[in-house]
Order: sequence, then structure tokens, then C-alpha cells
Amino acid sequence: MIKVAIVEDNKTVREGFETMLSRTVGFECVCTCGTVAEALKKIPKAAPDVVLMDIQLPDSTGVECTAKLKEQMPSVHIVIVTVYEDSERIFQALRAGACGYLLKRAQPEKVIEAVKEAKEGGVPMTPEIARKVIGQFRGQAMAAQQMEDLSDREREVLELVMHGLGNKAIAERLGVTVAAVKFHLQHIYEKLHVHSRTEAALKFKQGQGA
Repeated sequence: MIKVAIVEDNKTVREGFETMLSRTVGFECVCTCGTVAEALKKIPKAAPDVVLMDIQLPDSTGVECTAKLKEQMPSVHIVIVTVYEDSERIFQALRAGACGYLLKRAQPEKVIEAVKEAKEGGVPMTPEIARKVIGQFRGQAMAAQQMEDLSDREREVLELVMHGLGNKAIAERLGVTVAAVKFHLQHIYEKLHVHSRTEAALKFKQGQGA
């Protein structure tokens, strides 16, 4: 029997998941919650194997709830089920400890499969989410490779750019001229294949796996 907890503020959706689980052999809904506070109070006591977690909740986010639950229950498997499919939310959830990420438009049988897969140690994701994850990792690998081409001084300049310093402040910090900073930035842009400070900073973050 796979024990499942549901964290979802929409009553209709929450009850739909609960009904679906109760009607599926081998599954049991042991807990339903509508807020993060309720989840942190009830779920550790219910001791589920898998948690179906919404992201947007009234008192906080499912990402924060995931991180806190994983601190209390390291072995629990948390699958995000949400309408949001932007890359930043996906990776925030995965970094917080979620093992899977589904969209709410997924068919009921896909949700059941995801719960089973999570319990077995898998990483359940809808195809479009999996493509985003793969694309992000490919981008990180490429950015990391490009970062290796930077000189030590260029890395120093780029790190200061990341902290929001302008050319004059960077020059003063490194003890060089503003012209030298501009020269290093031009080389950074060429090596990272970008055209602005913002793009360079984003590529730096991507290369660091941020």
C-alpha cells in the first residue's frame, strides 16, 4: 500500500486527487492539506510515502514547504503538481528536494503512475517538463565549458559584474584602469557569446549551476 498526502489549496482539485487515490487499488490517501502550515503540522504525523504538492499556496509556496518537509522527513518523496511550467519554478522545486514535477493537466492515470514511480525511487515528469530539464542541463554544461575559457582576471571582473559593480568600481577594486576593465569585458562577451553585462551575468550563473 502506497500512502499519499495531498497539499493543494483548491478544494475541488484536492478532493479530486483524494477520490482518485481512494479508488485505486494499492493506494491510500492518509492526509490532505490546504496550506503550508497545515502540511507541516499534519504530514509528519501521517508519515506518507509520497506527497503531491501544489506550488502556489495561500500562506507560502510549495517549494518552501518541500524544503521544510525534506528537513523533517528526508525519505519522503515529493512530487510537484502545478499549472506552472517555467524553468525557474521547476528548478527551485527540484533544488528544494522534489523528486518529480507534473502539470495539473496530466491525465489521472499519469498522476497515479507518477506516485508509484516516485515511491520506487524514480523521477516522474511530464514530457514537456523533462525537455525543459534536459535543455537546462545542456545549457549549464555549455556555459560551464565556456567559463573555463576565461582567464583568472576575466573571472574576477565577471564576478564583480555579478555583484552589480560598474566599470569604475571594478577598476578601483582590482587596481586597474577603466579602459582595462572594458577590455576584459569585451573579451568576456566574445568568449561567452553574449552582448551585454546582463547576458554575461546570466551565463555566469548558468555555468555555476545556479
